[in-house]
Amino acid sequence: MSDYDTDILIWSERQSGLLRRLAGGEQINDKVDWENVIEEIESVGNEQLHAVTSLLVQALVHTLKAEAWPLSREVPHWQSEARRFRDDAADRFAPLMRQRINLAKLYRRALRVLPETIDGQPPLPVPAICPMSLDNLLQDGP
Repeated sequence: MSDYDTDILIWSERQSGLLRRLAGGEQINDKVDWENVIEEIESVGNEQLHAVTSLLVQALVHTLKAEAWPLSREVPHWQSEARRFRDDAADRFAPLMRQRINLAKLYRRALRVLPETIDGQPPLPVPAICPMSLDNLLQDGP
């Protein structure tokens, strides 16, 4: 059993030290745990993509709530939250993520989590298909 299986912090510190020594041109006798290093590097990218998609879903949900319940006193809060989620997504977005983000799927996910009622009121109809582009969601503005 390696440190990777028992203490990820110790493992990551050891592996980063080995990689720094290797990058510095040192011939190291210690073995870099390449399999797990590669897996961890891949997971960093996947986690960033997941963070962006999760933030976009939250932005869509709050936007949909404001549209579906326009008379709610919560509309300003939902609009503010939607902007915050959009800004956070834009901060984490990398251009190569574009090809891996399925906006239609994210919109369907947002539609599924909308509540059936708010303050005892059913929602007004909302579009069945996402009316915004990814660029719209990631841009600065309202």
